[in-house]
Amino acid sequence: MTVVWTPVCRFADLLAERGVAALIGDAQVAVFRLHDDRLRAIGNRDPVSGAHVLSRGVVGSRGDRAVVASPMHKQAYDLDTGECLDADARVPVFPIRVRGGVVEVGTA
Repeated sequence: MTVVWTPVCRFADLLAERGVAALIGDAQVAVFRLHDDRLRAIGNRDPVSGAHVLSRGVVGSRGDRAVVASPMHKQAYDLDTGECLDADARVPVFPIRVRGGVVEVGTA
């Protein structure tokens, strides 16, 4: 399977522990810069509420897992696996990288 990389923004424009939303084709993607400058990308749609709001969630951790808490009902989503830690739900996870200072999200 070939990954198509789409530029989203400059790495320097992302704030630590904050998210931004990007539209890649028909998919809304939530991009996060963690406190240690690692990047994560997940689907922006909260499957519990149905709202496209995960990019506005609170970034934190549960144990050793990096998570984002939905601003709707506060369910925590693992930023590495997309698993919801509080409900039977999951969001898609996207590959992400930085090339030449630009953040790129991969899709199949």
